Amino acid sequence: MDSFDAGAGGLLRQPKAVWATAGASVVAFMGIGLVDPILPSIAQGLDATPSQVSLLFTSYFLITAVAMLLTGFVSSRIGGRKTLLLGLAFVIVFAALAGTSGSVGQLVGFRAGWGLGNALFVSTALAVIVGAAAGGSAAAILLYESALGLGMACGPLLGAVLGNISWRYPFFGTATLMAVGFLCITAFLKEQPKPARKTSVLDPLKALGHGGLASAAVSAFFYNYTFFTVLAFTPFVLDMTPYRSGAVFFAWGVLLAVFSVIVAPRMQARFGSLKVLGGSLVLLAADVLVLGYGDHTTAVVCTVLSGAFIGVNNTVYTELALGVSDAPRPVASAGYNFVRWFAAAAAPYFAPKIEEWTDIHIPFVVAAVTAVLGALVVLVRRRALTHQAEELEPRHATEDGVTVFAN
Repeated sequence: MDSFDAGAGGLLRQPKAVWATAGASVVAFMGIGLVDPILPSIAQGLDATPSQVSLLFTSYFLITAVAMLLTGFVSSRIGGRKTLLLGLAFVIVFAALAGTSGSVGQLVGFRAGWGLGNALFVSTALAVIVGAAAGGSAAAILLYESALGLGMACGPLLGAVLGNISWRYPFFGTATLMAVGFLCITAFLKEQPKPARKTSVLDPLKALGHGGLASAAVSAFFYNYTFFTVLAFTPFVLDMTPYRSGAVFFAWGVLLAVFSVIVAPRMQARFGSLKVLGGSLVLLAADVLVLGYGDHTTAVVCTVLSGAFIGVNNTVYTELALGVSDAPRPVASAGYNFVRWFAAAAAPYFAPKIEEWTDIHIPFVVAAVTAVLGALVVLVRRRALTHQAEELEPRHATEDGVTVFAN
């Protein structure tokens, strides 16, 4: 039985606390792609340039990256439940404020606050789901990736439907949905056991001293630059109405979800994680290169198709980050995310700037190069990464309140 089948067996038999956390996670991930279909509308409504509007992603992920060092520090002191609720509260407040923005500067600032809340919530949600899920780690990671894929697919759709009325409405919609998530977690999630040892701010950085985790983080950094060039810059290239752009990124998100939850585990079982990751990164590089030089129809097709490669990459990188080192999962995840989210902050800023300095094709050339660099890191550092190249087997121990698995 492959990892997908093993995980799927316990996927639907989960406590209410897990479903509440997973449901709120869907909305949290929706917030990432929510603004995609309305980026041109925001630019028009606030009289801003594409590079200014792209700062919505930059401020969001820059704060998210730095906040990753704080998530373990906070959750190990006040507990997972309170950390989730604190993160949700930040998102609710700043998403609502974003909808009231009178300038692009205000909107960028409110997105930064949103990013802080999202960091506290998303990083803790994975630990909570793994700790509370029935069916073991495989089912928990599968459920988390399902939430990610569903959120990524539905975010652009919600953004398109509400954004067609006004670019402000998607922000108010997110605040409302997050408020529902806040109530569900309050009602169904009991406080999680606090770890025996409190996590310091420096622990995630110390975890990066492990060669395998550092290699996974650096490779993911290059990959994330490519990922967020597609997510943040392509809407300006496609230049479509919110509905049409939302439909494109909904299809993109569906492929992302299917390939992350169903296809990736089967491919890993057959070919091995590192071969799958390296091959997927090279194919993603080819895809974005064609996207940059093709006509409009080709660009739409390649945008949707990129979701398949991104879905595969997300699953493999998540498993590598959580299993390649001996660091507790929350600490390893924080260190890994600290590195990779800087690329998510950089790409939305640099892609429009590169277009201004050169032409519309070159941002995609750069994105193709970074995907190849990610694959080269996997190739060169494959020995350091092979600790997680096989399927994880359970090791009956608990660290930081999270069941740990290793091969």
